[in-house]
Amino acid sequence: MTVTTTTVTDLYPSRGTTEVSIPRQDPVVWGAPDAPGPIEPADLGAFERDGFLAIDELITEDEVAVYQQELNRLVTDPAIRADERSIVEPQSKEIRSVFEIHKISEVFANLVRDERVVGRARQILGSDVYVHQSRINVKPGFGASGFYWHSDFETWHAEDGLPRMRTVSVSIALTENYDTNGGLMIMPGSHKTFLGCAGATPKDNYKKSLQMQDAGTPSDEALTKMASAYGIKLFTGKAGSATWFDCNCMHGSGDNITPFPRSNVFIVFNSVENTAVEPFAAPVRRPEFIGARDFTPVR
Repeated sequence: MTVTTTTVTDLYPSRGTTEVSIPRQDPVVWGAPDAPGPIEPADLGAFERDGFLAIDELITEDEVAVYQQELNRLVTDPAIRADERSIVEPQSKEIRSVFEIHKISEVFANLVRDERVVGRARQILGSDVYVHQSRINVKPGFGASGFYWHSDFETWHAEDGLPRMRTVSVSIALTENYDTNGGLMIMPGSHKTFLGCAGATPKDNYKKSLQMQDAGTPSDEALTKMASAYGIKLFTGKAGSATWFDCNCMHGSGDNITPFPRSNVFIVFNSVENTAVEPFAAPVRRPEFIGARDFTPVR
């Protein structure tokens, strides 16, 4: 019997001996500009250009209260804290993130299925979608650490095996995002360039990277060049506001040394036509609660 194996071309090499910068090989908006959905054509054009779309009120004030209550329940539940899907701050030992919240919590599962949420993902990606990753991020005041500059796609490609840039994320604020409490920063237009980082991926890299990014981080020289070319946009907004952003946007966030917490729910949608294969630059796959292998479309 002859066994045929399919080789997937690596369009975005990374984690080699040197850093590489190459043009994006994929569309940004995969759906037709006039395809029906919650996003207006002008806003789709802005997403194509900038790599992000900010929405002042994706969910209402009353809905925010429900999700805040559920977040607080999850982070104070000893069983959740003991679960491997919970990541704690190295210093304070407080919960930093809880992954796979659409499977842990029916409240957040309903949010994922909400047409205001999944409908936008389908419109941008031009297909049915599944959840590649979901989590709540908790950034309490007085010292919660940030996330260093990175492209999510670089990690999802290298360590999870996503072949193409057909993935979109939404960060929904559950507390007010000030310009001082560690908000999301994006380099507008950076999604048009793929930066392949230098250095091999250590085994079980995710255990360290979810607390402090190391492998898969760009050099200071590359970041300086990109920031000079694209600038940096800081996102602020009331609870209930949201930021949609392309998987290849260069982004990060600072520490929160203010008294004001910053918490959000983060959902990553991937096209069902872009399902994960074997990692392109890692010895083993990350756990499924970080990089899903269940490609069931969201309904």
